[in-house]
Amino acid sequence: MSTELLPKRVRFVKLNAKALRALADGDLAGGSAEAGVALDEYFVSDRARWIFGYRADQLAKDPSAAPWTTRAAVSEPDGTVIGDAGFHGPPSEDGVVEVGYSVVSAYRRQGYARAMLTALLARAAEEPDVRTVRATIRSDNTASLATIAGFGFTLVAERGNETDGIELVFELPANPPQPPSGSET
Repeated sequence: MSTELLPKRVRFVKLNAKALRALADGDLAGGSAEAGVALDEYFVSDRARWIFGYRADQLAKDPSAAPWTTRAAVSEPDGTVIGDAGFHGPPSEDGVVEVGYSVVSAYRRQGYARAMLTALLARAAEEPDVRTVRATIRSDNTASLATIAGFGFTLVAERGNETDGIELVFELPANPPQPPSGSET
C-alpha cells in the first residue's frame, strides 16, 4: 500500500522569540539551531521573514502569546519539517482564535495542511477559553479553501483587503455540541 494514501501526521516544534527573530533576519542556521530542527530555505523566504518578524515583535510585546503562535510543522514519523502553523495569538475576549498554516512547496497536495489544521483544531478544543476557531482565506486560495472543506467551518464574512483582495472569513465552534450518548441519529 502506498504511504501517499495514508493520513499524514504532524507534530509542532516551538519557534521561540530568538528563532523567530533569526528567521526574520534571514539567519536560517541560527533559526534551525534555536528550534532544534533542520529548517529549509522556505523559512527565510520573503513571506516567512515577514511573518516571523511580525510574530517575534508580537512575543516581545506579549510573551504570554508564545504558546499560541507559529510553530514548525514536522512530519511524523520521518521528522521532515514540512511547514509552519499556529494561531495568530491567544484567544480574544470573545474566545476566538485564528488559525494560520503554510506548507513548504515540495510537500503541498499531500495532506499536510489537513493534518496541521486537524492538530490546531484539537489544540483549540482542549482550551476552555476558546469558543470559536476562525480561518481567514483569500478568495482565490483554492488549496486553503479545499483544506477547510469538510471540517464544518461556516462562512461568516467577506472583506476587502488592499494587499490580498477579497478575504473570506470562516468560523467553527471549538467544541461543537455532541449528541447525547445513547441517542439515535
